Amino acid sequence: MEEREVPLIFEISSEGRVGVEPPDSDVPVVNPEDAIPGRFLRGDIRGFPEAGEAGCVRHYTRLSQKNFGVDSGFYPLGSCTMKYNPKVNEDISRLAGFSMLHPYSPAELCQGALALMHELSMYLSEISGMDSMTLQPAAGAQGELCGLFMIGAYFKDKGRPRKKILIPDTAHGTNPASSSLAGFDVVRVASEGKGILTPEGVKSHIDKDTAALMLTNPNTLGLFEENIKEIADIVHSRGAFVYCDGANLNALMGFMKLGDMGVDLVQLNLHKTFSTPHGGGGPGSGPLGVKKILAPYLPLPRIRKKGERYVLDFKGEKSIGRLKAFYGHFSIMVRAYAYIRRIGGEGLKHASEAAILNANYIKERLKKDYHLPYDRTCMHECVFSDKYQSRFGVTTLDIAKRLIDYGFHPPTVYFPLVVPGAIMVEPTETESLSTIDGFIDAMKSIAKEAVEDPALLKNAPLTTKTSRVDETMAAREPRLRWDIKG
Repeated sequence: MEEREVPLIFEISSEGRVGVEPPDSDVPVVNPEDAIPGRFLRGDIRGFPEAGEAGCVRHYTRLSQKNFGVDSGFYPLGSCTMKYNPKVNEDISRLAGFSMLHPYSPAELCQGALALMHELSMYLSEISGMDSMTLQPAAGAQGELCGLFMIGAYFKDKGRPRKKILIPDTAHGTNPASSSLAGFDVVRVASEGKGILTPEGVKSHIDKDTAALMLTNPNTLGLFEENIKEIADIVHSRGAFVYCDGANLNALMGFMKLGDMGVDLVQLNLHKTFSTPHGGGGPGSGPLGVKKILAPYLPLPRIRKKGERYVLDFKGEKSIGRLKAFYGHFSIMVRAYAYIRRIGGEGLKHASEAAILNANYIKERLKKDYHLPYDRTCMHECVFSDKYQSRFGVTTLDIAKRLIDYGFHPPTVYFPLVVPGAIMVEPTETESLSTIDGFIDAMKSIAKEAVEDPALLKNAPLTTKTSRVDETMAAREPRLRWDIKG
């Protein structure tokens, strides 16, 4: 059956059909209005679909086939690090002792889980070069917010609050947002066309009101901030902290430790580096590591080992308090723990090597077809632009949409903002040479089409049910309800 002939679930609905038959209840029946205040009760949903089991299964199976994920094919989103998630880690996270553990279990009944989290904290601290680690943050951005709250608490505790956070133009987009949420003023530091920060650039912006420099290393251009140690010395000389967004640790782990570079805080996005699901396959996890000076401000509770037992310590006068319900997203921690234990230190280093090699391979093979604003050795990702194609009226968006017709998910587009028309590609370490070659061939074909038939790209994708969605309209006026009669 062709896709356009497949009816919506609302259209196959038939009154009285039931997709699930739960067992008879063994507790007394209670009317909802007798137990829940009326203002919290929802009325009937007009046109709500009713379908049998087969109809439900087929509906959701079709939806899954419409989606594109890392299990479907190459997903070269730069900065997002969409790496394959090993299924053995998924299996381990589903072991009954982990998946059936109640979050309110007392410490004496979940010693195994506490031991796993304690060991994971130690592994992540060793990998990043930090002294202490909290696993509470539910995402990388929440890890950033946690670190900024701690920085704010530190200066308030010293009786001299500071209000400024320096952020390079090559940092991740969440950094300024997190800084603002934490009550800081953001000061932009330009990379001045060099692609990396310079000591002089940082020195010209830092003052006695600067609380921290918040940078990404490697940065969003895929370039290593080679002046990091000198820059860290400048920041520390002014009594401020160096916060590193650890989202790009996938290019460093096993080779070097951020703590040795002068970094005082770093959040580690487990989905980007340690093989846990990303986005809708989450939930996320963004553990935060800190140096000793900031450890007293870590959120509570903290997992500690006392003799042969593990406990949750809720004491800490300087702590910023609880950041997340329970102790974060435990099943994600299990996956990351399994990944680290399975491949070990050498495996982590090899993953970084492969990620860097793959990115540089793509960069070298495509730089004659696409403009490369920074033609130098990159780390885990490379950034092109549409400068060559724009001469024929073809934009980055056109290139991205056409790539769908070749069976690949588009890379990140128009980011980082320091590169007009940016095309940001990150292959990660999990893709094979044949897959990467297929992607390169597709990109080369699109570059040729831009010259010979630009109109083709303006109408792409041609193989999907919907070609060009009005993204602005979808964001501003989303249609979230369906009325079968409307």
